[in-house]
Amino acid sequence: MNGLVFEKREFTLDHVHTVKELHLHNYPIVYILYNEKKRPTAYIGQTVQPTRRLKNHIEDKRRRSLSRLILIGHEKFNQSATYNIESNLINYFIADNHYQLQNVSQTRSREMHNYYQKPFYNEELFEVIWDRLRDEKIVSDSLENLRNKDIYKLSPYKELSPQQLDIKNEILDFCKEHIQKEGNHVIVIEGDAGTGKSVLLSSLFNTIQDLAKDNSSLLKDTDNYLLVNHSEMLKTYKSIANSLPNLKKRSLMKPTPFINEKTKTGTTADIVLVDEAHLLLTKEDSYNNFRYQNQLDEIIKRSKITIVIFDPKQVLKIKSYWNDRLLEEIINQYHAKTVKLTDQMRMNANPDTIQWIDRFVEKKVLPLPSEDSSFELKIFEDATTFKAAIDSKNNQYGLSRIVSTFDYLHKKDNKTYIVDEEGINMPWNSTQNNVTWAESPNSIKEVGSIYTVQGFDLNYVGVVLGPSVSYDEDKDELVIDPSKYKDTGAFISRTDLTPEKNQEIKEEIILNSINVLMKRGIHGLYIYATDPKLRKRLVELKRGKRS
Repeated sequence: MNGLVFEKREFTLDHVHTVKELHLHNYPIVYILYNEKKRPTAYIGQTVQPTRRLKNHIEDKRRRSLSRLILIGHEKFNQSATYNIESNLINYFIADNHYQLQNVSQTRSREMHNYYQKPFYNEELFEVIWDRLRDEKIVSDSLENLRNKDIYKLSPYKELSPQQLDIKNEILDFCKEHIQKEGNHVIVIEGDAGTGKSVLLSSLFNTIQDLAKDNSSLLKDTDNYLLVNHSEMLKTYKSIANSLPNLKKRSLMKPTPFINEKTKTGTTADIVLVDEAHLLLTKEDSYNNFRYQNQLDEIIKRSKITIVIFDPKQVLKIKSYWNDRLLEEIINQYHAKTVKLTDQMRMNANPDTIQWIDRFVEKKVLPLPSEDSSFELKIFEDATTFKAAIDSKNNQYGLSRIVSTFDYLHKKDNKTYIVDEEGINMPWNSTQNNVTWAESPNSIKEVGSIYTVQGFDLNYVGVVLGPSVSYDEDKDELVIDPSKYKDTGAFISRTDLTPEKNQEIKEEIILNSINVLMKRGIHGLYIYATDPKLRKRLVELKRGKRS
């Protein structure tokens, strides 16, 4: 590309002093410092004063292991562009997972913003730079593949929306204000599926861990943890930790081991972040070695500050049953505040489409929304066409998968269990130790469950609504039949609740699972109902008919 300057050299004082090329010396630049050791390390930056900035790096003992330098300049660079490209490089280097980065969080967080000709720098020029880095064997994977990786989507260096950034700064201020105070302090982050809770949490925890290593910070030497109940999500956070200096795998735990460890040692953590707190247990569960009544309460007791991600619409088991009242009862015992994420960050869907889904999980079957140019909502009449459509999207864009309500037998005994033998006729998901289900190429031949996709993004999601989800023609609404739901572990009744309440929660759980499944797709939601009545009604709506 005309105007692009890409120079490789030794990272020495002599080579830094010879930065004379016009578009490297008098313009903003992006640079990469790195080494070629067995476990290679890199630092990515941007500056408007290359010689001075690089000289400072040479004098910095943290950069002594870095021996090579790449300088990237362009005749059209401005500081917004170099800042954008620097952010992109950090995120894609994390996803490529080859280098451990020395980058730490900056004082000013990365906020989404537009600037003149952003698509040129952010897409066209960046692709040229990345291809050059691949040619030089600095990075290996393509941008297309990396964009579909969960470690890219959850990178702590992703630009945050203004709302996410405001909440992040508010929480950091809360931590600095309360870290030396007596008592237990709680801040709850509420948000629906797809509002960017996990991205915010990833960014927040990385910054907190960087501040714990900062001699000038009020959070210096704090003992902090990120608790993740979801096994697939825990894999992703641990992969991210491979690439960043202050994220350590020992600080990434599941809730029960954290509670038991702190109980055994008699110590208290400083700051604990809890992802998907709606999955925490609200009763004793000896099978999972939890001997108390409420996991959140026990976590708060063992932490000075607890930061909780919470969405009651994602509760999936009676033993983890939460509602607003129960949450309030817990947190009102402590010094607590609540902040809310409201902007839909995952789905490129207009408000009418989001509302249609929200009303569907309230059992209302509304006319389909008008066509959305950036998001496909499609109803399918037969399983073969449905499967072919998802397969086509996967070939075209990648990361497109079929998921289903838990209406078909599925056991953890390494046997194959089939979803909807008469129609879909595909096996339930298998699990792997180090790769999340959706990122495995073979998972296109399987059906994902609520437990493998909760918290993750897909490009296109095909949702199978199983036999527990039917339709009442007289009331024009969904009928939920818990007796047909096969996730028996989710329905183990509680003695502290009435039989009527246990039954009511079962219906809530099925509707919650539909909500989570339908909000996985970035670009599209395809629906196939196995129940004949519901399928008939959805197809009528697709054809614009009104009964």
